[in-house]
Amino acid sequence: MIERILPPDVAVEESFTDPAGLTLHPAEEPVVANSVPKRRREFTTVRHCARRALSRLGLPPAPILPGARGAPAWPAGIVGSMTHCDGYRAAALARVGAVASVGVDAEPHAPLPDGVLEAIALPAERTRTAALRAAHPAVCWDRLLFSAKESVYKAWFPLTHRWLDFAEADITVEPGGTFAARLLVPGPLLGGAELTTFHGRFLVEGGLVLTAVAVPAPAG
Repeated sequence: MIERILPPDVAVEESFTDPAGLTLHPAEEPVVANSVPKRRREFTTVRHCARRALSRLGLPPAPILPGARGAPAWPAGIVGSMTHCDGYRAAALARVGAVASVGVDAEPHAPLPDGVLEAIALPAERTRTAALRAAHPAVCWDRLLFSAKESVYKAWFPLTHRWLDFAEADITVEPGGTFAARLLVPGPLLGGAELTTFHGRFLVEGGLVLTAVAVPAPAG
């Protein structure tokens, strides 16, 4: 599913279950040694997806360990993102020369818990979300906004190695399937130019909200 909202240079693998018999790389075992079974299953499956995506890029299997702020530490020359929620796991990877950064997120297609929208959205975002809800009530726009902010952060962090607060990007969602995140703080430099806006796409299908940001690699 999520490959439909990512460019063809991004290798995507996804799973809607936790297949039996999957194993972790030995270096990954300590990360979830004391985790509950649910956490261990989703951790294992999403890394299985990531290794399959690496294979599609012609690379051998490799351990995928959490790095700074939990972001995956990819092999040299690779950018990527992973996500999981109930009933869905996915990994999206690309070579650095093709894509500068990738961020993906999956969420259940359900309204956010009470109070969460107020905590994560700017006043203008809340106003736009209310307008979308009134015009297209079949979509949980609050959840979609949350997912878009997650994808933006996942694409931002590898480029900056800095935290991006929910209030530091103003996201406009278009009902046709796209969104744009205007940065309210200085953006990363790519090819000598400051990146001020992240562009993404979304999909609502099968009880899921999927969002994705793929930052193009600088020309040359």
